[in-house]
Amino acid sequence: MLSRGPPASGSAEPKGNLRMHRTELDLDANEPRDPATRMHSTSDETSHLVDLVLAYSRRRILSDDTPLDKPVTEAELRRLAGRTIDEQGIGAARALALFEHVLAPACITTDHPQYLSFIPTAPTKAATAFDLVVSASALYGGSWLEGAGAVYAENEVLSWLGREFGLPAGSGGVFVQGGTLGNLSALVAAREHARHRLSDGAADAAVPAPPGGRWKIVCSAEAHSSIASAARVMDVDVVPVTPAGDGMLRGDDVRAALEEHGASVFAVVATAGSTNFGIVDDLASIAELKRDFDFWFHVDGAYGLAGMLSPLARHRFSGVEHADSVIVDPHKWLFAPFDACALIYRDPEQGRRAHTQHAEYLDTLTEGGDWSPSDYAAHLTRRARGLPLWFSLATYGGTAYREAISSSIALAQQIADEIEGRDGLSLVRSPQLSVVVFERDGWTKADYDAWSARLLDEQRAFVTPSSHAGRPNTRFAIVNPNTTFEHLVAILDTMA
Repeated sequence: MLSRGPPASGSAEPKGNLRMHRTELDLDANEPRDPATRMHSTSDETSHLVDLVLAYSRRRILSDDTPLDKPVTEAELRRLAGRTIDEQGIGAARALALFEHVLAPACITTDHPQYLSFIPTAPTKAATAFDLVVSASALYGGSWLEGAGAVYAENEVLSWLGREFGLPAGSGGVFVQGGTLGNLSALVAAREHARHRLSDGAADAAVPAPPGGRWKIVCSAEAHSSIASAARVMDVDVVPVTPAGDGMLRGDDVRAALEEHGASVFAVVATAGSTNFGIVDDLASIAELKRDFDFWFHVDGAYGLAGMLSPLARHRFSGVEHADSVIVDPHKWLFAPFDACALIYRDPEQGRRAHTQHAEYLDTLTEGGDWSPSDYAAHLTRRARGLPLWFSLATYGGTAYREAISSSIALAQQIADEIEGRDGLSLVRSPQLSVVVFERDGWTKADYDAWSARLLDEQRAFVTPSSHAGRPNTRFAIVNPNTTFEHLVAILDTMA
């Protein structure tokens, strides 16, 4: 078992507010004499530091019973960790011990098979290990000039995903931090496309205001909160459309909004796997509206679009092939470490036109015509965050991913059947993908809160309360292939 937790009484590990100094190594002949270069030199000290970090990383990656862990109060962390930053430094050994025994146990283990809240992460061993390589290799992922090999590998992944989603040859994009930035960047490109259309493509023409004076985004009332966040940043309006009782947004509902708001609507956002329920909107009927209306069709598939890789769910995503842009988060259901969102444009030139930054010192990049990831989203500096997914896909192949994703979908249906068969429990909606939302008869929000806190305190599971239409409930978000039916049944048993 990976050692995570406060050191035992009498241990030499740091605790309290003790002042700690570097003791693991004394400077010797192999140490740099210039203090300005000490942190960057290869020396006995840095060799020892790297050995410590790699040894811990090896233990963590290969551990199969890492504790779930839980947060503690700031006062408790202050008592256990004390002051860690001073002028002299506390040394690598003590700093790593503090992390392993005090700080890490105060963070919930997001790749634990009984982490079932929000949308978990479950990176493959290959992806996690390669994340170390990415940092160790001092790669810059913003331009072809500086990172051609990394950009090539990332683009291989983006092309593979684009083909899976039915997008045309030539589609492409970039890996960004997460779904919020991916949605924002896509919608900025969508608005720029609308402006370009209104100005008849003249680069120096004054861009007229949209009809009514305000740009608008149409989306489901159950769309992810990042859509409203992007609208606030862009200073545009959101037109929320209430979906049917099953949670699916359909073309007829969107049509009414388009007819009401007309050309001021520059984008329609559909959801391919909502966070709360895992619902996939009727993408095909929404895409069909492009025959009659001129709008940018964006698909937010941050969590759910990965489900398209499974033959069990692929049919649910019909219509995504008509999208102008899509996002999917590999750190959710594609088994990559935090943080990675794949943003893919049907026509990457639309993204490049919206996002390329211009400055004298950037001319050497922007005038060369090479594929630079910094041109396709609201960022400039970036790490090559798509490489861990590339390494994992190259290592295991697509079939392994399809099987792992399918296992979560099958398990969700299995536990949904179990819930339906139990007295006192009821499904809120039948699962489409791998999110199962259910209620305990008669429970209030306070009951769910107390139950959730008890599960975490006893290290049984991390399952947080949720709600829908004003009613409290809870949910299992299943993405980890190591989550079992027995895990979930044991959690249900605690609700009796």
